[in-house]
Amino acid sequence: MVLPTPGRAVFSPDPAILALGLLLALQARPTGPGAIAISIVVGVTNQPCRSPPVRVQAVLPSTLHAVIKASAPALTPRLWYGQPAYAKDGKVVCFFQPAQKFNTRYATLGFSDEAHLDEGAMWPTSFALMELTAADEARIGALVKKAVS
Repeated sequence: MVLPTPGRAVFSPDPAILALGLLLALQARPTGPGAIAISIVVGVTNQPCRSPPVRVQAVLPSTLHAVIKASAPALTPRLWYGQPAYAKDGKVVCFFQPAQKFNTRYATLGFSDEAHLDEGAMWPTSFALMELTAADEARIGALVKKAVS
C-alpha cells in the first residue's frame, strides 16, 4: 500500500507504520475528500486478535505521535530502518517498533545514542509498551523532553 506523507510515501504492510503514515498524511491535508478517506482507513483495524490485541497496538503509534510532538515539537517524524522515528537535526532520537513487525508480545519505544538520557554508568534505552495510560503518556513525555534537552 502506498500512502502520501509530507514529502514522502510510505510502503508497508505493517498496520502500525501505516497508521503513522496515515496520521502524517492527515496532518498534511486536514480537510477535503482525502481527509475523509484517511479517517475511514485509520478506523479499519479489524484483524485476528493476538497478544497484545492488534487494535490496541494500532492505536499506540498515533498516541505516541501526539505525546512526542506535544513534548518536543522540534522533532521531525521519519522512518528509520522501516520503523516510525523522530529526529532532531536529522539524527534519530527515538523510535517505535510495533509488536507485529517482529511478532513479539509488546511494542517498543526506544531511544538512540543521540538521546540525552544518561544516568550514571547505566540507563534504559528502550521500553516495552502493551498499552498507554495517562501516567505512561506523562512518563514518555518527560523522557522525550529529557532526550532532546
